[in-house]
Amino acid sequence: MPSTTNPRISNGEAVRGPTGRRLFAVSDLHVAYEQNRAVVKDLHPSDRSDWLIVAGDIGELTADVEWALRLLAERFAQVVWVPGNHELWTHPDDPVRLRGEARYRGLVELCRSLGVLTPEDPYAHWPGPDGPVVIAPLFLLYDYSFLPPGATGTADALARAEEAGVVATDEFLLHSDPYPDPAAWCRARLAYTRERLDACPPELPTVLVNHFPLVREPTRILRYPEFALWCGTTATHDWHRRYRAATVVYGHLHIPRTTWHDGVPHREVSLGYPREWQARGRPDPLLHEILPRRGALSQRGAR
Repeated sequence: MPSTTNPRISNGEAVRGPTGRRLFAVSDLHVAYEQNRAVVKDLHPSDRSDWLIVAGDIGELTADVEWALRLLAERFAQVVWVPGNHELWTHPDDPVRLRGEARYRGLVELCRSLGVLTPEDPYAHWPGPDGPVVIAPLFLLYDYSFLPPGATGTADALARAEEAGVVATDEFLLHSDPYPDPAAWCRARLAYTRERLDACPPELPTVLVNHFPLVREPTRILRYPEFALWCGTTATHDWHRRYRAATVVYGHLHIPRTTWHDGVPHREVSLGYPREWQARGRPDPLLHEILPRRGALSQRGAR
């Protein structure tokens, strides 16, 4: 079982966790749904040394987030978490009324009490096969720069989205306090995260973990292109190259697949809502093996 305390952040500092045999990832567990909660109850490592990345959207209620992370932290040697937009909502049914930055910081402290690594902790060096690799959990949000076709700017894009009836619930439940809007919060997170990534050992590859995709291309297949506004930022389009990514891990789109950009696999690892994954059949396996890289993935066979 992992330690229940984590060190304060320090740029360039690394934390070495327990020896990891394999690194897995999953996202968008949405445990408010009983069907999804049952899936999470069945999640077990193949070996007690396995690590697990949880790339956001566990749920909307603080109690649900705690339930899932506590369960997983008891089973895996190390759990690494990044927030999704749903964790950042101030949901009317959540007795925890924190908003914006304060809500995020509260979730970070919850994770630290469980021994779960967050974007505010020293980046762990995964020591397993293909290691050492820097596991870099990121919290970047979005800035409305993934414009839908034909939009001339953010204001025009948001107006088009409202006209089309495609407005993310974030606009009502995700507060950006003390920042004036999510775009400003995103800019602050980008500056902070660049500084931390720039301080990583230049000889080591990374696994970049973010709830939202780091590049625009995966959003091109969305049924409603306007929704891309709430899916990331163009400011990270080259981060997989700049920061030597062996793999990029993300969720949010509920379209689990692997795409390749400049030779780097970008892996969408979401479970999604029951109506989505039940239509495809229960994922088997649910957990996506990120490292070591092997088989068809290492040959660029997955799409």
